Amino acid sequence: MAIRQKGPRLGDYFLGHRRTKTTFLDEINELIDWQPINAFLCKKIRRKANAVGNPAYPPLAMFKILLLQRWYNLSDPGVEQALLDRLSFVRFTGFSIEDDVPDETTICRFRNGLIRLKVLDSLLDMLNRQLEGQGLLVREGAVVDASVVESQRRPRKVIDVMPEDRSEDAEEQDGPVDCRVSYSDDEEAAWLRKRNRAYYGYKLHAATDSRDGFLLCGHITPANHSDTGEFERLVNGVGLDPGARVYADKGYCSGKNRDILFDRDLEDGTMDKTPRGGRLTDFEKTRNRDISSIRQIVERAFGTLKRGYAFFRSRYVGREKVEGEFHILAMAFNLKKAVRLARA
Repeated sequence: MAIRQKGPRLGDYFLGHRRTKTTFLDEINELIDWQPINAFLCKKIRRKANAVGNPAYPPLAMFKILLLQRWYNLSDPGVEQALLDRLSFVRFTGFSIEDDVPDETTICRFRNGLIRLKVLDSLLDMLNRQLEGQGLLVREGAVVDASVVESQRRPRKVIDVMPEDRSEDAEEQDGPVDCRVSYSDDEEAAWLRKRNRAYYGYKLHAATDSRDGFLLCGHITPANHSDTGEFERLVNGVGLDPGARVYADKGYCSGKNRDILFDRDLEDGTMDKTPRGGRLTDFEKTRNRDISSIRQIVERAFGTLKRGYAFFRSRYVGREKVEGEFHILAMAFNLKKAVRLARA
């Protein structure tokens, strides 16, 4: 059994001569060397045939379909239809206009397969390394933060206990806050109260570079998990060289987190928290303002994910699937940003 082979057809010859304008998708293909991505996918995906024995679709083409969904906000049925009538999609994925395209079920199974294999974070890192090699992504520092992502499914029963989200000026305790929830299809999600509003869902913990706001790493927890407890995992994932600075808001200010940075020879860019019964010095206030101006980079990234990519609410049910959704979004976000920077 083999993967479906794609070759040029007569229709592709006329399609190639018809093209007169470079599209955003063409720029992506010119920017990225897809060969390492393809080799990685082929190594990880052992299955060479579908459920009925027909050759499987090329993994790289399927991966590109997942990116198309996020750039154009398409569902599985929507991207299947788009592959039938949008020539730019055909060119980008590498299919022939005479090829059969994968149906919505095949696309869903492929995405779930990548999530099950836990390879999406590795793919994000591979793409980021390419952007870094071209000088588009510079890891001179990192900014960490967290943001709530609502679940696609809300519980059908009112909860008994609802934790308050951390305040930047409040004392922080590591670990999850107990919260009882019943009768929800999304059992891994949790309740959180933030600014007098109740959220049921997850929390995205992520880091961007401190210069341009590329997403470096991220993971998902239930919404009631403490931000502070996820700091070390983010620091380990950003891939900074010794001497680089990590920026964070007051909610991450703790002796433990400062020790984490010190042990890795990273500069501390955490905002200072007002001590109980005391006040900040003029130096600390000025330092906080300087850090806050840099922290806007990660806040803008979160804003784009929510407004531009509709990540204010998850598309899927379950923590692993929501985390996989984030990694695909992060790759789409970074590639689009890279194209804009390459044009400049």
